[in-house]
Amino acid sequence: MAGGAVTRFAPSPTGLLHLGHAFSALTAAAHGRFHLRIEDIDRARCKPEFEAAIYDDLAWLGLDWPRPAMRQSDRLPAYQAALARLAPLTYPCRCRRGDIRAALSAPQEGALPAGPDGLIYPGTCRHRDLRDADPDDVIRLDVGRAFDALHLGSIGFRDRAILPDCDHVLTRAQFLDGIGDVILSRRGMGTSYHLAVVVDDAAQGVTLVTRGKDLFDSTFIHVMLQRLLDLPTPAYLHHRLIRDDAGIRLAKRDDARAIRHYRDKGATPADVRRMVGL
Repeated sequence: MAGGAVTRFAPSPTGLLHLGHAFSALTAAAHGRFHLRIEDIDRARCKPEFEAAIYDDLAWLGLDWPRPAMRQSDRLPAYQAALARLAPLTYPCRCRRGDIRAALSAPQEGALPAGPDGLIYPGTCRHRDLRDADPDDVIRLDVGRAFDALHLGSIGFRDRAILPDCDHVLTRAQFLDGIGDVILSRRGMGTSYHLAVVVDDAAQGVTLVTRGKDLFDSTFIHVMLQRLLDLPTPAYLHHRLIRDDAGIRLAKRDDARAIRHYRDKGATPADVRRMVGL
């Protein structure tokens, strides 16, 4: 355990945990005081049976955490308060994925620009005011105004696993071109992954975020939101990903590599640790 760090594992109950989740949870527990958070804001996809399986599989692995675990579905007022604080830097957006794709592909050929949330939003609705928001709109952060509010020309952080002796930095132009105006509140959710994770990490006193390298670019978003909301920025450690035999990152559709599958075949927690290289 690394001296006094507070870590967390934050799965979504949209499927069974697989070997990649086991590696991520065990990595977090090895680096500090371990917390569990259930990221269940997507109520259409989250299932009670998957949440119950999360508790059971993690306990089987030998992990323990303060009870009850934090559940995002219980914290909508906290997200709404954060969203209200960011209101001067946000705007409503009615664009659907097809609209964004059409706007990006009209003047160019080849691959369309994509970032942590998919296609880079071209700013079509940036002129709109929150007072004109419709119930079906998403709420986006105007990244340009956010940089102005912070009086910064760049956003950066250090990572304990990836080039730990240097700062990872995005300039304003790089952020706009590579990430764009991110969504802070999605339709039917009242928040988004990016906003919720920042608010929750602060609420749980997390001082070290351990998670996969696939979320590296998202960390720039989270550091910006932390600064805008006057929240502490934890240390970050983006760990390696667990992949299948073809080199593809494991996903929840990989039932053959679910922790439950190995348990049913008689594997022990020590076997699972060996499978993920621990």
